[in-house]
Amino acid sequence: MPRKIVVTSALPYANGPIHIGHLVEYLQTDIWVRFHKMCGSECLYFCADDTHGTPVMISARAAGITAEELVERVHKEHKADFDRFGVEFDNYYSTHSPENKFFSELIFNRLNEAGSIVTRDVEQTYCENCKMSLPDRFVRGACPRCKAENQYGDSCEVCGSTYQPADLINPYCATCQATPALKTSKHFFFKLADYEQQLRELIASGHTQKSVANKLDEWFKAGLKDWDISRDGPYFGFKIPGQQDKYFYVWLDAPIGYMASAKNYCDKNNLDFDVLWPGAGSPKSGEGQYELYHFIGKDIMYFHALFWPAMLTGSGIKTADKLFVHGFLTVNGEKMSKSRGTFVKASTYAKHLDPEYLRYYYASKLTDGIDDIDLKTEDFINKINSDLVGKFANLASRSGPMLTKKLDSQLGRLDQQGRELIGKLTAAKDRIIEDYENLKYAAAVRSITALADEANRYVEQNQPWVTIKSDPERTRTTLTATVNAVRILTIYLRPILPKFAKKVERFLNIQALSFADSDTVLEDHKIGTFERLAERIDDKQVNAMIEESKQGQGLQPAQVSVTEPLKPECTIEDFAKIDLRIAKVTMAEPVEGADKLLRLTLDVGGLEKTVLAGIATAYKPEDLTGRIVVLLANLKPRKMRFGVSEGMILAAGEGGKDIFMLSADTGAIPGQTVH
Repeated sequence: MPRKIVVTSALPYANGPIHIGHLVEYLQTDIWVRFHKMCGSECLYFCADDTHGTPVMISARAAGITAEELVERVHKEHKADFDRFGVEFDNYYSTHSPENKFFSELIFNRLNEAGSIVTRDVEQTYCENCKMSLPDRFVRGACPRCKAENQYGDSCEVCGSTYQPADLINPYCATCQATPALKTSKHFFFKLADYEQQLRELIASGHTQKSVANKLDEWFKAGLKDWDISRDGPYFGFKIPGQQDKYFYVWLDAPIGYMASAKNYCDKNNLDFDVLWPGAGSPKSGEGQYELYHFIGKDIMYFHALFWPAMLTGSGIKTADKLFVHGFLTVNGEKMSKSRGTFVKASTYAKHLDPEYLRYYYASKLTDGIDDIDLKTEDFINKINSDLVGKFANLASRSGPMLTKKLDSQLGRLDQQGRELIGKLTAAKDRIIEDYENLKYAAAVRSITALADEANRYVEQNQPWVTIKSDPERTRTTLTATVNAVRILTIYLRPILPKFAKKVERFLNIQALSFADSDTVLEDHKIGTFERLAERIDDKQVNAMIEESKQGQGLQPAQVSVTEPLKPECTIEDFAKIDLRIAKVTMAEPVEGADKLLRLTLDVGGLEKTVLAGIATAYKPEDLTGRIVVLLANLKPRKMRFGVSEGMILAAGEGGKDIFMLSADTGAIPGQTVH
């Protein structure tokens, strides 16, 4: 039965280009929307650019333009990228809009009236040089727990600790390196804990996947904390009503962008927004004729599974019926990397490869879970060449040219064998529909591929390239079944491959296909001109894309300087206290419960030391055995949660994947002093 559905994807930030990691979500969502439209449902897909916040403001300054100009420029680039990959929004809007301002103020005022907003003084870092309060990611310093240098203002990438920017040791502004001051300021907080019971009930109702619900339960047990929803100016965003220099934090108005995009669509299409999204006109109003679904990445679960539904509940507005969460993208088993060329912009990919190929590959990997998906370049090439070209496109190639050149483009009728083949294909429809509905795209693709194998076996058995010489009518019968198999397979693939499907529809001389069409057959029908549906790819195309990605990334978020200011001078006597030694790694192993730590056993010239090193994000244990490193050998042993660390190995870099251990030239032996 046709349904009425509203679907959203998380809003891309207006501070840089769309990349292939972003596309996991937008392609997953677009496939689901296209599937529902093919089932006859009214399915509306809304999204917008997330435009506010300090990074956008600073990027605009660096580019010598206004924030509004930057937002407009990025909006056009994002829309062009989505068009390239067939992501078809019913409305793509911006959070810097009158609708978003209206709803942000409406929700804030309703929450305030309900007693869910409180104010309190907070101590925050302020850069006198930049004349601005510093967000967590724009202040750096040494971790207050493990003393690791060059850490962000909210968390340490070495020991995993979280803290406030004011806790940093020797903090500095990441933009200008000046030492920030601490200032007290009044901030507005949303009392999230007031909604714990409603949130628990929402999660228990099946609001999201079980694995997500388990993570949310951990947060419930840890206790829900009040959420700071304000920022001090200068800030690019909406001012809080009645306040002089206070702005809504970007994470308050960003999800409201879903509503703003929907309202903008309704106004342009003369629809009643309060029927589409009940409660915004007046609390609890409307009948809720539309189902509402959000698609997001697992990195923003906290905001979408807790803050957002609590805000809507507190202001009397409909919450989503379900929250679909997906994992991240890795490339060849590792995080995307600019230096390795695997941080690929959508526009760069589209220069070298057909965007439909990425749609197909992602679909072949996507499930209803939140595990990461891995784009293996070799597997990508093989899957496109073997499945998309070798099975689906090849089936059409075996029938189309022969029909148009030898049989006057005219289909015949199915015989018993042909009806049996088509019967097998149509019998799979309900299972494939169920897999699409439940986001089990990989299972759907496996089923469709198996059906393509069945159809290709039929062609092999009947050998139309042989029978065309002696029995053209038998050949016409064979190719009629083959063309009908192509048609049914195309119906099943259409949510994933819309451009591929349109080529088939032109070739078959038919209207746009829907799932209902799988129950009919084409007989005694004149087909159109055949065109090739897909081309094989090779590693040269992939390598060219990777090389271009290494050379430049185009518009990027404002790059804060990571160069730490020099520390105060020390005397030679101070330096002489440090004992640096050459050491050899004799064993390296992961540390259970600590994703960023490795336990290293070191040979320091006959003396064995154990060091807990925060390098797991950049090095694999098996690659370290036998490595020569430089050790701070006389550092006082430090008892950590995971054991005692008896020194520190020297490394450079920002953290994460960018960690580079220092070594020594060939000839240095364990135990030697570094002078």
